[in-house]
Amino acid sequence: MKERLSVWGLQMPLAWEDPGANTAAVDAWMAQRPAGADVLVLPEMWATGFTMRPAACGDRDGTGLAAMQRWAAEADALVCGSLSVVEPDGTAYNRHYAVEPGGRWTAYDKRHTFTFAGEDAQYRAGSERVVVAWRGWKLLLQTCYDARFPVFSRNRASAPYDGMIYVANWPAVRVDAWATLIRARAIENQAYLIGVNRLGEDGNGIAHSGRSAWIDPYGVTEEAAGAGWFGGEWGAAELAAFRAKFPVLSDGDDFDLHLG
Repeated sequence: MKERLSVWGLQMPLAWEDPGANTAAVDAWMAQRPAGADVLVLPEMWATGFTMRPAACGDRDGTGLAAMQRWAAEADALVCGSLSVVEPDGTAYNRHYAVEPGGRWTAYDKRHTFTFAGEDAQYRAGSERVVVAWRGWKLLLQTCYDARFPVFSRNRASAPYDGMIYVANWPAVRVDAWATLIRARAIENQAYLIGVNRLGEDGNGIAHSGRSAWIDPYGVTEEAAGAGWFGGEWGAAELAAFRAKFPVLSDGDDFDLHLG
């Protein structure tokens, strides 16, 4: 396990349903990425914004994934972020990718589709919780609305993950809930967390104010300031010492999670 994992998120505005413009914007930000980063995280649906028109602008041909593979190779880092993905049979998913420098990727399909915005009608919900291994760390992939459902992200003493990666398009009108929920997820699961939200107004006139955050297992929070990179290092020794001294996870309730 790498002793210190350098984890950074990109808080940015997104061009509405314009993958080319957003890819160019991320390209420019990648040129300014932090040196030595191990993990680079983009917002939810970074290529389009939170579109409910996957058939019109979703990633059918893998162009968005290819861009993530290129950035991962250039940075020698794990690149995470979700895309509106349309399979050959027409089924769409809000798919959170974790892409390695060699091109290999792991995907998590968003479990809790946001019914309030009709996401459930356009995207099929995922059926598996996904933990990706990277440089010895175990990272739980989560997407936006998942933050409201703590059972789904609950850590276990018998097989714990170390960090959580949340990507989001969380509106400004409810951004205090976002800030509170992701901090709670880090505290209750004794894990590091990075939550990457977007900025700007989308094509439906919905404003997004960011409040992306880097959070440690104690709940100490550093929020992003404006557009750009934010983050820092996660420490393996600090995490292990905290869990050994204050064994919260072993006191948790046993339960079985059934995903339909």
